[in-house]
Amino acid sequence: MQRDPHAWIATLRNSHERLASVVAPLTPEDLRSQSYDTEWTVAQVLSHIGSGAEIALMMMPGALGQSEPVGPEAFRPVWDTWNAKSPDEQAADALVSDEKYVRQLEELSNDDLASISLPFVGRKLDSVGLVGLRLGEHALHTWDVAVSFDPAATVSADAVALLIDNVPGFLVPRIGKVPDVPFRARIRTTDPERDYLLVAADPITMTDWPGNGADFEVTMPSEALLRLSYGRLDPEHTPAAVQADQTDLERLRRMLPGF
Repeated sequence: MQRDPHAWIATLRNSHERLASVVAPLTPEDLRSQSYDTEWTVAQVLSHIGSGAEIALMMMPGALGQSEPVGPEAFRPVWDTWNAKSPDEQAADALVSDEKYVRQLEELSNDDLASISLPFVGRKLDSVGLVGLRLGEHALHTWDVAVSFDPAATVSADAVALLIDNVPGFLVPRIGKVPDVPFRARIRTTDPERDYLLVAADPITMTDWPGNGADFEVTMPSEALLRLSYGRLDPEHTPAAVQADQTDLERLRRMLPGF
């Protein structure tokens, strides 16, 4: 796994630029149209990205040890403010807020980056963990917008190259839903290559392939596995490169319903 926070920040910058390029040609009608997220319009996805950046900016002093950590009670007023914006304002302001957060990360010194510590769901995030958390949300929600207008859209390759290593130890164990009938799946990926054993039981685990023990095997691009982990590999957006029995693939989709 890449441990240089500068690499993660540079990739987040690229994701911001991609989002800006996707949003630039959108019309007011486009902003009000349905996004890939079934409960959100395109503008609401952008509002989520913008409010997330604003909250991240609020949390930075605490992460740097310069103040007490900001608690969840501070988030609601931010969400209320963003929800009250018009769709056009949500789109425009999201890019401004997102740019501000990326720029703040870029301006942190090496000592700043080394000092970052942020409590998150029972663990402490360092600089790589903090930026990685934002990159995962940002890259996938950028895809949510892009795919609404281009069915062939994919998550950016540079983001996939970093985020794929968050799948086994972080995403799947936390997001996965324990199935009624346990199973063990070998999941092999390309671009980049990985080889895992997913044990869908209680608890759910995903480790490097030990050499045996799978009930079935699937092969897919790492980009597809990343989207599967976030509940975004429905049949209409599953690339032809995914090689799997459809019944087995559906078992994986049910186990990873997304959020």
